[in-house]
Amino acid sequence: MSMRHTTKARRGAAALALAAGLALAVGGCGSGDDGDGKKPDDDSPPKSTAAKDDGRAQEPAADSSKSIGELKGPNGVEVTLHSAVRDSGGFVTVSGTLTNRGSEMFFALNWSSKEQELAKSRSSLSGASLIDKAGKKRYLVLRDTDGLCLCTTGLSGIKPNESRPVFAQFPAPPKDVKEVDFQIPTMPSVSIELSG
Repeated sequence: MSMRHTTKARRGAAALALAAGLALAVGGCGSGDDGDGKKPDDDSPPKSTAAKDDGRAQEPAADSSKSIGELKGPNGVEVTLHSAVRDSGGFVTVSGTLTNRGSEMFFALNWSSKEQELAKSRSSLSGASLIDKAGKKRYLVLRDTDGLCLCTTGLSGIKPNESRPVFAQFPAPPKDVKEVDFQIPTMPSVSIELSG
């Protein structure tokens, strides 16, 4: 074999080794595979355990088989409360289901807070409150740094017989307070027990 053929063979082998090495290096950098064999879409949003509404995280729906109270409003609108949980961070989250049992679409315009700071939280539960009758205190819905309520928003155009999960988060009353009234504008309040 001539020197020319040997050099050519060596160059070919080197090129092949280099290509194989690059393929391994690129493959080792990450394929976007989460280990389950499925590749995420590049345009898909990051995974989250909470539902999104207007770009903000919302509380997951509570166990709708339980009921700790019910509010009935005008035109057949009902809110069934499923839980009122006090957490270690000093908050109480009230979760329930809104159902339109009336014959017309429902818009929760009158449920929003009249506070100027919460004007962005239209058609929401921002006007809800917890009332500690014994301590003579009213707790209003919390808000985030953008001035949006920590509650369900977008409660408009709810068709007859349609249901939607709802929640509102409040500062927690003192630990010895076990029972409060939950109130939504235009509806009579209901006494509920706090858990947690």
